[in-house]
Amino acid sequence: MYESGPCLVVNKPAGLLTQAPPGIDSLEVRIKQWVKTRETKASNVYLGVPHRLDRPASGAMVFARHVRAARRLAEQFEARTVRKVYWACVEGRVAPPAGTWEDVLRKVPGEPCGEVVGRDHPEGRVAVLHYRTLGAASWGTWLEIALETGRTHQVRVQAASRGHPLLGDQQYGSAIGFGIAYEDVRLRAIALHARTLSFLHPMTHEPVSVTAPLPESWAVLKLESGS
Repeated sequence: MYESGPCLVVNKPAGLLTQAPPGIDSLEVRIKQWVKTRETKASNVYLGVPHRLDRPASGAMVFARHVRAARRLAEQFEARTVRKVYWACVEGRVAPPAGTWEDVLRKVPGEPCGEVVGRDHPEGRVAVLHYRTLGAASWGTWLEIALETGRTHQVRVQAASRGHPLLGDQQYGSAIGFGIAYEDVRLRAIALHARTLSFLHPMTHEPVSVTAPLPESWAVLKLESGS
């Protein structure tokens, strides 16, 4: 969706890992192969991965073609100066229609999931997001979410803990399917899309904002407002 110097932004498809061990398909592998083919490179391709996106989610991700750019992008994520806006469709009607969710989350040891814990938990980390309702339908509520922090499965855990699991997210209790029901559950999507990613170009320091088109699977989610 965007490429300038050593910086590129792609629209990650749902069901694909951001990174994976050798021999397993991932977005990192696909981008490296695309670069090698385009530039007819015989040697290995460097690709810095300054952030992650959950396997069943889709949307905008930024990558770097050399070490210095990767380090500068990583510093922006660590300093929380990157603006990340997500679209999420959740079960039920979210009330109030706009607000802030703040919890203490931890990554469950040895498991690919997170959970809400008490404020005095030694492994707990504060998680904050801001949301507003874009529309509603029989299946639930369409939210726009701005992340203030970046915890493991943050949007998924915070929504599910309030009785609003994301559509298709069986891991966190969703009873409503979403997208293609692949036999291999690892390929299935959830209704979480990294809609907009805004940051400073790592070399020119110019502001960059990229909006990722929705996957076709979202087309069936008709809102009562007609949107």
